[in-house]
Amino acid sequence: MDQTKLVWQSKLVLLVVLPFTAADLVLKTHWWTTQSAPVALWTVGLSALLGLATWKLRAATAGGSAAGAAITASLVFSTLMFPYQPWHTALIPAIAVSMLAYLVTRMGREQKKKLGTVEPRNGRSAAQITANLGVAAIASSDPVLSWVTNSHCFTLSALAPTLLFTIGLAALAEAAADTVSSEVGQVFGGRPRLITTLRPVAPGQNGAVSLVGTLAGVIAAALVAVAGTLALRGSLTMFAVSCAGGVFGLLFDSLLGATLEEHGYLNNDAVNFLSTASAAVFALGLLAILPHS
Repeated sequence: MDQTKLVWQSKLVLLVVLPFTAADLVLKTHWWTTQSAPVALWTVGLSALLGLATWKLRAATAGGSAAGAAITASLVFSTLMFPYQPWHTALIPAIAVSMLAYLVTRMGREQKKKLGTVEPRNGRSAAQITANLGVAAIASSDPVLSWVTNSHCFTLSALAPTLLFTIGLAALAEAAADTVSSEVGQVFGGRPRLITTLRPVAPGQNGAVSLVGTLAGVIAAALVAVAGTLALRGSLTMFAVSCAGGVFGLLFDSLLGATLEEHGYLNNDAVNFLSTASAAVFALGLLAILPHS
């Protein structure tokens, strides 16, 4: 099936994430402006600066950079602690995801051109950015965290607010793992294999995995998990669960690619959105069953 016929899925991802994120951002910016204007100014300003840098580096289009800045600001507001220090918020793992993506997408460009998988010169679109980062913002928002702590399905009410960010951190870890695994695998992974049958396939095919690419993805997930855990002064549980969620989402992404995407039922943005969602859900499940002190 022609992937252009599935562009509605990219638009659906935007419609699901951006209005929610925009409303959350407006409300929190207004609240923090009335309570502590410097906090609101620093949060919005630093997020906007990250978005501007992303655009100037051509890592994303203007729309993609704006979407990334809005999502980052929402994540930072969701992880604020006093005394306010920007480096002790979700800004750090968000920067880690951006840096990893920027570095690996520019790796081996000539080889990727031959494969037809090189990223456009103007960078990722708003739909691509939203598909990768949107779940983290939603999972870290007040309505979702309130539902988690009050739900009869999970006994998480005693968890510290920082530990609850593990859910969103897992989604960020998966976003980094997916990008790094794909980009590194195409350049250094050799002949990949289809995750469902293990038969050799062409590099860049949906659902193709390689040992080198997968290991690179696991390392990327661990790096983002470490960045988030250190930034929020989290525990070993936070690191282990978010990293495990990221790796689970990475494998789930390949499975979706080899099945639903390869057969024309999902496009890449939908796959990325569902994969980050699977990472968040997996992390939530682990938090629900693991003992907490």
